[in-house]
Amino acid sequence: SYYNEYKSYLRTRMSTAMVWKSFEHDTMRSMESAMEEREKVKMKSLRKVLNIMCVHVKIQGFNIAVPVVNQLQSLYHLAREALQRLQDSGIDIDIECDQCYFKKFHRDEFYIIKSSDIIKDVLSDGDLVEILIKQNTPKKLKNQPRTSESDKFSMEVPSPKNTPRPPLIEIDGQSLDLDSLMALSDGTYKIRIKEETLYRLGQTRQVVKDIIKQGLVRYGINTGYGILSKVVIEDKELEQLSYNVVRSHCVGVGEPLTQEAVRRMLALRINVLSKGASGCSVELVEHMVDMFNKSCLPFIPAQGTVGASGDLCPLAHLAIGIIGEGRMWSPLTEWGNAADVLRANGLQPYKLQVKDGISLINGTQFICAIGSEALDRARNCLRTAVIANAIVLDVLEGHVEAFDERVHLARPHPGQGKIAAAMRALCHSKKYPSEMYEKIEKHDVQDPYTIRCLPQVLGITLDTLNFVANILETEFNSATDNPLVFVQKNGQPGDHDVISAGNFHGEYPAKALDYLAIAAHEIGNMAERRIERLVNPTMSKLPAFLVENAGLNSGFMMAHVTSAALVSENKTLCFPSSADTQTTSAGKEDHVSMGGWSARKALKIVENLENVLAIELACACQALEFRRPYHTTAPLEAVYNLVRREVEPLVTDRYLADDFKIIQGMIRRNEIWKTAMTFLEEDPLW
Repeated sequence: SYYNEYKSYLRTRMSTAMVWKSFEHDTMRSMESAMEEREKVKMKSLRKVLNIMCVHVKIQGFNIAVPVVNQLQSLYHLAREALQRLQDSGIDIDIECDQCYFKKFHRDEFYIIKSSDIIKDVLSDGDLVEILIKQNTPKKLKNQPRTSESDKFSMEVPSPKNTPRPPLIEIDGQSLDLDSLMALSDGTYKIRIKEETLYRLGQTRQVVKDIIKQGLVRYGINTGYGILSKVVIEDKELEQLSYNVVRSHCVGVGEPLTQEAVRRMLALRINVLSKGASGCSVELVEHMVDMFNKSCLPFIPAQGTVGASGDLCPLAHLAIGIIGEGRMWSPLTEWGNAADVLRANGLQPYKLQVKDGISLINGTQFICAIGSEALDRARNCLRTAVIANAIVLDVLEGHVEAFDERVHLARPHPGQGKIAAAMRALCHSKKYPSEMYEKIEKHDVQDPYTIRCLPQVLGITLDTLNFVANILETEFNSATDNPLVFVQKNGQPGDHDVISAGNFHGEYPAKALDYLAIAAHEIGNMAERRIERLVNPTMSKLPAFLVENAGLNSGFMMAHVTSAALVSENKTLCFPSSADTQTTSAGKEDHVSMGGWSARKALKIVENLENVLAIELACACQALEFRRPYHTTAPLEAVYNLVRREVEPLVTDRYLADDFKIIQGMIRRNEIWKTAMTFLEEDPLW
């Protein structure tokens, strides 16, 4: 009787959900919600009377509702029933139930429970549990390849048959580029260390061991740090030294970094250590790879670095999670204590060895993690600005002659030529004619600078972005530790160098990102002026503020004001933070780069720029409405159609903030440029 009523309830709920999903009215959604709650209460009461429990079980992304009649059984039987239900549905997962563990979720916490536990003792009706698998590991044989921590104890269920593995990016400390780093941001890609890289790490690690064994004194290995470098540390305290330097440097404040930024930071630190000049333990790097591949991401505050000796503070917050202290996030657990999160993902807090601590916190990976995002998004902004300018040129009766190839060969700056080529590809031509260009009478023989001089202004922006990319990619693959450990070519005992130098100094990426800030701001300067020309009827010969019945309607009047506010804000953010310095560490660190702020404010400028360009693109598409029935070129019409799929034309005043947010998302995802590029044979910019 219970099962029949329960099945009937499920069928009703499924059909109800499908019916209500087709309605958008708030009242309908409210009715559905109320009905849902009443049904939940009804079914829960029924289960209570019948002494039947319903447990929600999660296995490798699959969710199964399992009714439990006999609550005196163990969780082993719950696992067997859940797997049987999956197999009945055609999903084959090869698991031995006696290897199962369970993770029970309760509010913001979770608990690990054994398969031998009795159901009624550890679960309640409606609980959510996830099946975890402990894998048996054979005894390691001599000369067998090294096994990482995630191989020894995996809390993930094996994937269903024929499920493709996540794509891998190999790390070797020498070849990481911007595109690969950005691909690692969202957790889709995993990391693998090349075998030759592990060998190189082992060589420099042996140098550190030999120094300790021979009783030699080397900075950063068995001394204090900074002004305390004269203090020699006893061998028995060297591991404690590693812990102390990590804990003492966790002094950051401010908002936490995004998950994407932490992933990039962790990937960059793995890559730098893989360079093989730090002398850290091989196991440490393997553990960091395991953390990355499980998306175990420590809490890292955004403020606290001066960019020399590298990003000490934020890197210490990265390192503290590695040893199981502080807070950490993972998809499996959400936020929790780092040690608990690591264990839930089949890892253990790492036990630091000699020199591991200082090897984790010296370098510019915070600057590069934030700066790389600023650069990637600035590229998309530049692309969008070219497209917006092409639309504005057409609706404001502009001229394409200014982009003639001969003009730009006469002043052969690389970026200038590429921007001009992009304008020629997008604007009126024999291949892609524009009805507006051909049929609307032009009232001026010369265009304003913000349209005519786009190649000369955005050309240097393009060259600057390429310059910044070269600096950052070099930094991605640089040994930025201190001291650096070198193994000589002949490999004889004692044939090595340990050198204390200054590769940690962040001046290179700091200066580059200050250049990026200025270059990105200039894109916004041009865009804001074009917005003014679109909404000002004395300049555009279009309806005031791009709306009918102006006066009753204000149209895009305030949208232009917002763009002016953002551009002005960016002007103040363009002050180069690398022009400043503050003496720290009792005078030992008497010049610093301030590169952390260079990166953060560059990213803020780019975010503001995205919004300015979103407003310009919204205005440009609105201006096209007043040029109908004529059409612009095919690539630009495709961009118009892309925008119009999400944003309607402005007929009368309405709430516009969401429209700009939608277009900003298109810019950030590079959808504007990709849409136009479907009409071109090659990308004229990159």
